[in-house]
Formats: sequence, structure tokens, C-alpha cells
Amino acid sequence: MNKEEILNRLAQIEYELKRRRKSEKLDSYNTGKKKHKKQIAFHKCKKRNRWVFGGNRSGKTECGAVETVWIARGIHPYRKNRQNVFGWVVSLSQQVQRDVAQSKILSYLPKSWIEDITMLSGRKDSPEGGVIDQIKVKNVFGGVSTIGFKSCDQGREKFQGSSLDFVWFDEEPPKEIYEECLMRVMDKRGDIYGTMTPLKGQTFIYSEIYLNRKQNPQVWYEFMNWQDNPHLNKREIKLLEQSLDESSLDARKYGKFSTGAGLVFPEFDESVHVIEPFSPLPLDWQYTISIDPGLNNPLAAHWYCVDFDGNIYVVAEHYEAGKDIDYHADIIKRISKKLGWHTDGKGRISALIDSAANQRTLASSKSVAELFRERDILVNTEVDKDVFSGICRVKSYLKQNDGGPNLYIFNTCKNMITEFKSYSWAGGDVPVKKNDHCMDNLRYLIASRPLPAQKENLISPLKADKLRRIRRLRSNNKRR
Repeated sequence: MNKEEILNRLAQIEYELKRRRKSEKLDSYNTGKKKHKKQIAFHKCKKRNRWVFGGNRSGKTECGAVETVWIARGIHPYRKNRQNVFGWVVSLSQQVQRDVAQSKILSYLPKSWIEDITMLSGRKDSPEGGVIDQIKVKNVFGGVSTIGFKSCDQGREKFQGSSLDFVWFDEEPPKEIYEECLMRVMDKRGDIYGTMTPLKGQTFIYSEIYLNRKQNPQVWYEFMNWQDNPHLNKREIKLLEQSLDESSLDARKYGKFSTGAGLVFPEFDESVHVIEPFSPLPLDWQYTISIDPGLNNPLAAHWYCVDFDGNIYVVAEHYEAGKDIDYHADIIKRISKKLGWHTDGKGRISALIDSAANQRTLASSKSVAELFRERDILVNTEVDKDVFSGICRVKSYLKQNDGGPNLYIFNTCKNMITEFKSYSWAGGDVPVKKNDHCMDNLRYLIASRPLPAQKENLISPLKADKLRRIRRLRSNNKRR
């Protein structure tokens, strides 16, 4: 065998080894002893608008690349697979595309699966060093799928016209490009998924995805941090932590959104404080309803339970604007009846309400409080309205101790959850006075210093222990 034949043979062996490594990399993705549970949760989710907010090195881009290869190849383990799939991978710039998303996809895509590659720059026999326009992937059901690459610096016009099965945003796009891509997946009922480190603060993604202000049932998100990545060395984590200041750690380690003056309740953790509803609600736990009144502004009412350990549960919500007292009173009664809520001997319901409800306006000879009482909702206006001390008390209930926090919210109370996530300081000790109706009635409730339900009202100590165990079990469950 001459020198040229030896070199050709070595090249063939190198090619085969690379091919096997790529195939093995995909085969071994989250199948060994070390599994990235949040990556698996992302892949299993069936919703059509999924996002991962992750710190650097948390594994977020990895799951976006694998999702894309699975869909294109037709081998997704948790979704219905199709042939001739067409989707886009969207990066911030062509350079970022080449170095991040494109590189990740190529690392999971053996050359034997590639039908063709179209390059914007560079050679298609060595695509790693250039910028790819499209990759044609052989689909296991026959036909060919297309992974197209786009960059946000191309402008909105370059995102028009196509009908797509999926779009993967690697990092946060401009709003106009995001909206254009939503139009592109509409015809095929396709998927949007994004992986990003939220370094830009409270942008439209914060509002539309994290807060989900429109309450889109197809929106899903997950936070990933360094501890979630089982392949990240603890010594490396410590080194990264030491190299970043506190403000950078929130985004780069935990994937959290930054805010100007900061959140009022950074202690709030949706995976801890938000729980699945349970029923029936023990009669001994039922405490009261708290109302923040509004006519043109939303009226917010919440139902609160207090268990034997003094833990507070927000178990139901009414939140609506532009309605009169008759309407609100009727809704409050209907929700109370559905919950089996306690009443007095005459069938009347008790509640706390902002003392502003005592005021009469030119439009009415009676106050809001009087109108509620006439409708058998006995509102108590003697509430502590000191904002800062009330916030401090709420913080103490949110704080996690050995037995967990002392405040839980049913996941059906969507407006309260949204306010917890967006309630910010305006400066000093004053919160921004906007979208705070749920936070206000929570403060009224907490400031009323609810006492634990009396144990002597129990059937037996065994019942108390059983209910306590149920609560703790449920509080450990995540909201999804």
C-alpha cells in the first residue's frame, strides 16, 4: 500500500469515527446515569410555544438543537413524527449562528443523514467553518426535511412568505421577527420554541411568555440553572460564581429576568409557592375572602384558607373590570358555593375589603361597602394599609424554612401569580402602582394576622396529621 492509499484509508477511518461519534452523541442524549431532567421536561411538553430561560452553560441550547434534529429526522420520542418537515433556526447574527446553533445541530447530525447543504458562505463539504443557508435532512418516513437558518440582523422582510412546521429561537429575537414567525407556523399549526439567557431585562418575552399576560394556554416555560446540568463540574460552577457580580448571577446562573429597581418579592418561586388545587377544602381551614375593589379598574377577590400550622392558601380568584356590584356579588357567591365556603347562620359571606370602599361617590348615595353588605357579603373595612410593613409580612410568609414556606397559591389564581412575578419597586420603599390589585388584597389578609385553625375543632389528631402530610406532599409538586 503506497503513501496515497494509506492517507485515503486514514481519511475514511477518521470520517467513520466522526460519523459514529455524532450518532452515538444523539443516542446517548439523556439516556445515561446523568440525566438533565429539565431538558427531558422540555421535550415531553406538548404545548406549541415552549421556552427555556437558562443561564450560560445550563444546557438550554443543547435541548434546542436536539429538538430540531429529532423533528427534522422524524425520530422525536414524545411527539407525532412527520416527513418533509420545514423549519427555521433563528439566531441573532450569522456569526452567532455559525458558532452556536449551527455548530450544535451539526454535532448531532451524522453526515449520512444529510441529503444536501446550501451555504451562504464557505464550503458545504466543510460546513462547520461557513454559514449555512439550509440543511436537507433525510427523514426516516421517506422524503426530505429542511432546516433553514435565519439571523435577526437580516431584518423582518427576510422572515416573510414561508409556511413552517417549527421555529427555534436561539436567544431572544426582536418582537417584530417573533410576531412574523408566529404567522409562519399558523398554517401548519407548527411549534415555536426558544432557548435564551434573559440579559435584556423585562422585554416582550417577559410579558408574553413569562407573565403570559394574554393567558395563552399553549405557552410553557422552564428555568434552567447550573445546578440543573448534571454534566457541569461543581468546581467549574464555583469558579463561574466567583467571577460574576450579584446582578449578573441572576441572569447568567439562574436564567432570571432582571428588572430596573428590582422585584418586590424575589422570594417568590413558582415551582414552590404555586400548587395544584385540592378539594374538598377542610371547613376548619376556611378563613375569609379579601377584596380590592374596582369598577373601571379590576376588582380582585381571593379566597384564603389557613391550616393547622398557620400556612396560608390562596384557593380561588375573581378578577374582572368594568362590572357593577351586583355582578361582582353574584360571582363571589357562585364561587363560594362551588367551594363549599362557610357562611353565617343567615347564609351570609364574610370578607375583608380596602377601607376606600367606605367612600361614597357622586354616582351613588351608598358606598361600595354598603352595597356589598346589602347583597349578603359582610365586608370588614378595618384593614391595615401600611404598604411597607405589609410587604415585609408577606415576605416572611414566602420565606422557605425547614418545613417549606407559609404561603401557597393554587395555580388557578393566574392573576395573582402574574402580579407576584411583575410587582416591582418604583424606588425606595414604594412599589410601582400598577397591576397590584391582587398584591393589595393579599397584604390586607396577611396584615389581619390570621390565626391557625383551632385543633380542638378537629375530629381527631390523626386527621390533622393526615391533612398536614397531604399539604406538604402537594407543596413539593411543581405546577406543571
